[in-house]
Amino acid sequence: MQIYVVKEGDNVDKIASSMGIPVDALIYDNQIEYPYRLAVGQALFVGDYLGRYTGDGCIPLRDSREHRNRKPLYVSGYAYPYIQNEVLEETLPELTAIYIFSYGFTKEGELVPPSRNEDWMIEAARQQNVRPVLTLTPLSSDGRFNNQLVTVLVQDRALQQKLLWAIGSVMQQKGYGGLDIDFEYVQAQDREAFAAFVEFATQVMNLFGYPVSVALAPKTSRNQRGILYEGMDYRLLGAAANRVMLMTYEWGYTYGPPMAVAPLNMVRRVVDYAVSEIPADKISLGIPNYGYDWPLPYVQGTTKATTIGTLEAIRLAIDHGVEIRFDETAMSPYFRYWQYGIQHEVWFEDVRSLQAKFRLVKEYGLSGVGYWQLMRYFRANWLLLEEMFLTERGYP
Repeated sequence: MQIYVVKEGDNVDKIASSMGIPVDALIYDNQIEYPYRLAVGQALFVGDYLGRYTGDGCIPLRDSREHRNRKPLYVSGYAYPYIQNEVLEETLPELTAIYIFSYGFTKEGELVPPSRNEDWMIEAARQQNVRPVLTLTPLSSDGRFNNQLVTVLVQDRALQQKLLWAIGSVMQQKGYGGLDIDFEYVQAQDREAFAAFVEFATQVMNLFGYPVSVALAPKTSRNQRGILYEGMDYRLLGAAANRVMLMTYEWGYTYGPPMAVAPLNMVRRVVDYAVSEIPADKISLGIPNYGYDWPLPYVQGTTKATTIGTLEAIRLAIDHGVEIRFDETAMSPYFRYWQYGIQHEVWFEDVRSLQAKFRLVKEYGLSGVGYWQLMRYFRANWLLLEEMFLTERGYP
């Protein structure tokens, strides 16, 4: 496996020839659209191939050889019930579990289903031997995380029992295979009570064979200040749940200044702290499957970025004839372009930034990766993951 960075004057035929692979394979793996335009600075995944052909093109070596030294890797990701069917079908074979986003709850302990029925996703996952996981969030009707709702729940054991009974009933009825607890902005005073709730949920769900995971805000120290962090006790939550996922993304976010969504230097600090509190074999590293496009100049409180996928970002660079650059500290690609008299700055993920994150997983001995979110399909990500780990999908 190699990564090729496009230079001035390159084209797909020239690159494929120089790398010794069929041009159809290069085009397919990197989802390069006709007329096969490229951006200078674009990173391309170059797979390992036998050079054998079928009617549909080249057969990758990874699909035809016996993998050695396999270790299970827990591969998960969040998806909404309005995900496109073709995106789901292409993604499911790569996953251990799909976290369906999301169920909510009321202060009376009533379970609130997703805005769209998710039964079709559960059935599709089951057919692919992928574990469908019910994601529980304290979202208000406006889509915001409600930490007052969290307080009501975690301070009332009877309410927890009622909610968990309702969750268990839905899971059994619909065919869910696990529970994920994604509570954000937990208040500092609820720190221990939240961990106790996760422990209680794990005890109950495990009795029926359901694993429980919990999403953790990206802390870099135990007593880190801020509403996002103070209610998250890594040690207690790591002990309470079967698995945790580090939400190592959103440094660059919708209303913040332009920067990498998941700068590697910051991601590393989170992992450094996490493994000091939680066994590495319980940890999944969060991977962003998106980027942002900011109009400039950035004005705090006013500027709003647009969420984009990797392929959208590359198309923007191609359409505007700009070079994609790469920040060696953040290990993330970025570029600027002008449109309608307004300059824009784009940060996104490509195979170079993903490779850096996967190397971090190997370096620290983490047992999984978890994607926010799976609504866009970036084929090179999955090919790279397979080539780097040569693993089977593993269950917790």
